Amino acid sequence: MRIFKSRATRAITVAAAAALIVTGCSSERDTTEGKGKDGGNDTFVFGGAGDPGSLDPALASDGETFRVTRQAFEALLEHEPGGSKLVGGLAEKWDSNDEGTVWTFNLRKGVKFHDGEKLTAEAVCANYDHWFNWTGTYQSAAVSYYWQTIMGGFAKNEDKDAPKANYKSCTAKDESTAVIEVKKPSANLPGGFSLQALAIHSPKALKEYEKEEASAKGDAITYPKYSQQAGTVAGTGPYKITKWNKGNKEVSLERFDDYWGKKAGVKNLVFRTIDTEEGRRSALQAGDIDGYDLVSPADVKTLEKAGFQVPTRDVFNIFYLGFTQEKNKALQNKDVRAAIAHAIDKDNLVKTQLPEGGVAATQFIPDTVEGYSDKVEKYAYDPAKSKSLLKKAGEEKLKVEFCYPTEVSRPYMPSPGDLFELMKADLEKVGVTVTPKPMKWAPDYIDATEAGGCELHLLGWTGDFNDAYNFIGTWFAEYDKQWGFKDKKVFEAMEEASAEVDHSKRVKLYEHANEVVMDFLPGVPVSSSPPAIAFAKDVNPPLVSPLTQENFSEVTFKK
Repeated sequence: MRIFKSRATRAITVAAAAALIVTGCSSERDTTEGKGKDGGNDTFVFGGAGDPGSLDPALASDGETFRVTRQAFEALLEHEPGGSKLVGGLAEKWDSNDEGTVWTFNLRKGVKFHDGEKLTAEAVCANYDHWFNWTGTYQSAAVSYYWQTIMGGFAKNEDKDAPKANYKSCTAKDESTAVIEVKKPSANLPGGFSLQALAIHSPKALKEYEKEEASAKGDAITYPKYSQQAGTVAGTGPYKITKWNKGNKEVSLERFDDYWGKKAGVKNLVFRTIDTEEGRRSALQAGDIDGYDLVSPADVKTLEKAGFQVPTRDVFNIFYLGFTQEKNKALQNKDVRAAIAHAIDKDNLVKTQLPEGGVAATQFIPDTVEGYSDKVEKYAYDPAKSKSLLKKAGEEKLKVEFCYPTEVSRPYMPSPGDLFELMKADLEKVGVTVTPKPMKWAPDYIDATEAGGCELHLLGWTGDFNDAYNFIGTWFAEYDKQWGFKDKKVFEAMEEASAEVDHSKRVKLYEHANEVVMDFLPGVPVSSSPPAIAFAKDVNPPLVSPLTQENFSEVTFKK
């Protein structure tokens, strides 16, 4: 899911669109608490598509993890409910110097962590210094993806491929004022300060975290024990995590009564993993859960006719077919990459697999984000041209290993298995031999793709914040094992755009960067689509977010 969202002034109207999206379900909203469907208790049960990978969001990069942790952890900045505008989080106010290198945060007072610790500027700095001083497996891109995306490398890089550190320091100016300095301006700021991966933890909990290590064997990551069971992690959110029953695939949270803001509308919150859309739909219809995400396009009207609430979010994502060039040397040939691009029938994928409003993509950002270019090189569906390019490259008998995730649906990828089968058939039509490699989404698939372990793979992105760099800069600003390439033109285009302070000039540079990326063709952008989310008839839902950042403390039950 990655995102860096200030990732600069934005002109697109996502917030307004989101407000329209939720009108249908907000008309019946009230503030009455009710009883959920879990043993008659005051409990809201939500069906997720995959297991979270960690209870520590700093170690994650996927939406299923963040959906859970967002209810318990808060960052310095947040997004307005239902929109993409940055607003205060744990910081009431914030500003920067003209160069964008010194960021000052005025913290809320009276904020407590779940373990009773007090939020202070020193606590904020303890978090940033904790991440900056990570060593060993924590420096793996599969573990510290977002830190590296937003702040670069570490106090001492142990991996030659790790980016240079951009984080400089964090200083507690006084108890309620934290000052974070970076070495150079970045399009990732201030948006990055809103990410779940940079949410603030109790300093007491951090000391416990530091007693444990992550480890790796090949593509497999073993996460520290504290991140795999409730009891140690502690944030400031409206809910606190009380239990992770992995056998039943459930994470339980309880309302935090000392929360600084508006108290959660329902006492207990449960995230239950149901790894098929059919299973989630059936559970909602049977009354076993109160809501679920990633509704199949074919089920929207059926659910609505039955009285369920199915709001649709605004389009703010990209689904792509990724290439890892270092994993298969044939992919280092542009003609081979172009041949694969011309072999994929995007229009058929959109028509048969995506919800109404889905569109075929021409580049790695949706057309709702500034910086979208009409001048990018396009790779239309053309099997004959694909075969010709493979012949030109001497790869008429090309063989590829194609990874795809199981036990999951994503906002940009409703049914990974079905999408894989269609792409596999497209590739086989032009003579490519495809070896399928299905992998469980979390943590296997996520870790393998991040570590560059897949020749071809399916992934996507829902923007973390409203800026083109949050998409293209996330992937192509520098060497990334997922893509396995080094191209000076691509990296320079990203760096130039990121460093530009003037908004209008930056947008033009984003357009140019998109053109450079699609000329190089590191992968195939496939589609963008508006994901739907469903709720029971007796639920007053939260405002739905184009960033898929719903706050479930807004949920109540109808009388």
